[in-house]
Order: sequence, then structure tokens, then C-alpha cells
Amino acid sequence: MKKIKAWFAAARLRTLPLSVSGIIVGASAGIIEKTNLLQAQMDLEYSGLVCLAGTTILESPMFWLAILVTVGFQVLSNFANDYGDGIRGTDTIRHGEQRMVASGLITPKQMKIGMIITGVVTFFLATLLIFMAFGNKNFIISFVFFNLTIVSIIAAVKYTVGKRAYGYSGLGDVFVFLFFGLLSVLGSYYLFTHNINWHLLLPAIAVGSFSTAVLNLNNMRDIENDAAAGKNTLVVKMGSEKAKRYHAFLLFFGMFCAIIYTVLNYIGPLQFVYIAAFIPFLFNIKTVFKNKAPMLLDAELKKVALSTFLFAILFSIFIY
Repeated sequence: MKKIKAWFAAARLRTLPLSVSGIIVGASAGIIEKTNLLQAQMDLEYSGLVCLAGTTILESPMFWLAILVTVGFQVLSNFANDYGDGIRGTDTIRHGEQRMVASGLITPKQMKIGMIITGVVTFFLATLLIFMAFGNKNFIISFVFFNLTIVSIIAAVKYTVGKRAYGYSGLGDVFVFLFFGLLSVLGSYYLFTHNINWHLLLPAIAVGSFSTAVLNLNNMRDIENDAAAGKNTLVVKMGSEKAKRYHAFLLFFGMFCAIIYTVLNYIGPLQFVYIAAFIPFLFNIKTVFKNKAPMLLDAELKKVALSTFLFAILFSIFIY
């Protein structure tokens, strides 16, 4: 029982809502676009909003498969992070959640096996998702998504594992922005529609910015330990004060992009309901600027992550 709890702890379940936020936004937009296309072709008498607010997205096997694939990537990344930081000694003294390899509850060998199993299962699910989306008629597109799957698996592992782990050189923010934001939103939209809506770059940037802000909070919390362990995150490189301004920029820029998207695609005032999710962001910025003890930022991680998840849900329900 203790071992099972250790594996659940290593999976870091609290990170999962954040990881699926981009999928919710992109898939919802894709399903609505597909529904509107059918409506135009068949003269159906219901709107995209009613369709989405009903159960269409929840009834889509492809949506749930995309969620499972994303969760697989996130869990793999969490396992790799636990393993990489554990064997480097980065997690020997840390604030926040206990790490399993560093604590000895899971051995490095066991964690490696867990990473391999998670990677194989995720790869299988991703292959199934690609086939479900494109069949065998779109070989080139399937090939591109197949390679994106491989790149995603490598990126999940290389964050803290290996001599050139990018999380140790300050590039973690770039990868989180790309994978949690742009690829997650635009990629999931493409799975449903087989085309790109460039307006969706704005909510994709928003989700990517919010997700990067969560990583930035994590790195601000761990700045002292990371610096001592030679983990040169962007926060370690720029220092606490600049990191606070960078954090505020990420959240404000994300909010700005979401609002601009809605203005450009305005239909009714209900589209702005998601602004309710921005209120915790504003309080978070205030807390971050007042903070003097990095360890106290741990509680803020969940607030920003769950607020991003709430934004994704509200944005998706009232998108059209």
C-alpha cells in the first residue's frame, strides 16, 4: 500500500488539470467548428454553444483519448523529473511535495522501469489517437503527428534527465510554453478539423503563458535549492526580483491574449465569463510581489494551475 501511494505521489496528480487545459480549449474549438460545418450542411437547428454545453465533447472518444495521451506525457515528465533530480541530488533538500527517488521510497531502477512503461503506453495511445483522427488516408499528416509524439516523449524525459537536460539550462519555460500552449491547443484543434484556425494562437498563447507562470512559481519556490544544486533555471539566472516581474508579465499577457481573441470573435457577453478565472491570478501577482520567503510560494502553485484549468473550461463552454 505504501508503494502504491509512492507511485501516485510521483505522478503528482495535482499537475494533471493544468496539463489538459490546452486540450480542452483546442478540442472544444475543433468540435464546435466541426458541428457548425455539419449545421451548415444539414441545416441542423442547434447552436455550437448548446451542442458543447450538452454532452458532445464529453461523448467524443477522440477527446478522451487526447486527454489520456496528455496525461501520459505529464506523468512521464513527472517521473523523469523525480528520477533526474533524485539522482543528481537536487531534491535532497527541498520545499513542497516530497520526491520519491530522493526519499528512497522508489529506487532509481524502479523509476526507470516506470518511465519506460508510461512511455510505451502513452506512445500506443497516441498512435491510436492519430489513426482515429486521420485513418490511413492522410499519411503525411499522420507521419508529422507520429514524430511529434516521439519529440514529446523525448522532451518529457530530457527535462531533467541526461547530461544536457534542458531544465538545468533555463529552457524549461520555452518547452512548457510550446507543449502546454501552442502544440496542445493547435494540435488538438487540428485533430478534429484537419486545419488550423490562426485566431486560436491567442488562447494557445494564453494557456502557454499561464502554464509557464506555474513553472516560474515552482522555480521561484526552489531558487535557493536549485542554485546550490547547479540547476540553472531561468529564475536562478535572472534572480528573484526579475522573476517576479516576469511572472506578472506572463499572467497579464495571457489574460490580454484571451480577451483580444474574444473581442475579435465576439458574439455575446457570455463569452467573457472566463474572466472570473483571472481574479485568482491578480491576487497571486500581489502575493508574489510581497513574498520574502520562497518556500511560502508552494501554496500558490495549485491556485494558478487550477485557475488555468477553470479558464479552459469556462472559455470552452462559452467560446461561441
